[in-house]
Amino acid sequence: MTKQHIEVITSVERRRRWSREEKERLVAACLEPGASVSEIARSAGIHSGQLFRWRKELCQISAPSVPQLIPVEVVAALSPSGPVETPPPSRVRKKSSMVTIELGRGRRIRVESDVDTEALGRILDVLERR
Repeated sequence: MTKQHIEVITSVERRRRWSREEKERLVAACLEPGASVSEIARSAGIHSGQLFRWRKELCQISAPSVPQLIPVEVVAALSPSGPVETPPPSRVRKKSSMVTIELGRGRRIRVESDVDTEALGRILDVLERR
């Protein structure tokens, strides 16, 4: 036979006050491998959304708010024969994405997001006349 914990609220105020230790205990139980948030919430008599809110609040408090920065000094590399010339850095191409333009009457055109805007304008003018 299993004993169940029952809480009887006798006052008019139905809002319960949870101590920080109780919140931390319930949130820690949710972070255990294989734990079910809804089962833990049900056993505590609260909604699962409350546990998610507590977890978010407790994790934000422990995270540092200001990133740690380290001073860096950039100096030219020297070789015995003088400064070393380095090749210019290659341009890193941004990952492009597709953009779909609805033209009406069931027509649409898909272009990459980094398309030449002047060329796209000419194409749209031609298609608009048809």
